[in-house]
Amino acid sequence: MGILFTKLFANLFGDREARILVLGLDNAGKTTILYRLQVGEVVSTIPTIGFNVETVAYKNIKFQVWDLGGQTSIRPYWRCYFPNTQAVIYVVDSSDTDRMSIAKEEFHAILQEEELKDAVILVYANKQDLPGALDDAAVSEGLSLHMIKNRQWAIFKTSAIKGEGLFEGLDWLSDTLKQRGR
Repeated sequence: MGILFTKLFANLFGDREARILVLGLDNAGKTTILYRLQVGEVVSTIPTIGFNVETVAYKNIKFQVWDLGGQTSIRPYWRCYFPNTQAVIYVVDSSDTDRMSIAKEEFHAILQEEELKDAVILVYANKQDLPGALDDAAVSEGLSLHMIKNRQWAIFKTSAIKGEGLFEGLDWLSDTLKQRGR
């Protein structure tokens, strides 16, 4: 089915490529999202040590998606992947309210990086299917998204397991990147 969409959108939009980083704390659902977008189904995952890189073709943009491990010991190495990045997908486990302040701290550290100053930001408020998950407004407040004044950003409620909200986020991302001439 992915091939059908790729061919359909190729006729409409012309080929483009974008480098996307998928970042967030460990266990936020980054790898599940990556493979849900790429193969269209949930695959069994283990904690990412290092990175996964896959090409996701959507609306005739080839997203080179780098899924970086989110463990505390790995986060300092994220900056090695920042050059030439057009967008960051920041994944938040909406049910992990105990670590929302850490997610916010890491998120704002990313926003301060010079090499990401022009990157578009897409936030996935993931795991909406779990009991006690914060909605997108609460995640937005928890991350202080209202403080972002110098770049384009959006937040989407998602469930990687159910496949909900992921493509709405990619729609926004592809439209935003097209408007920027990428």
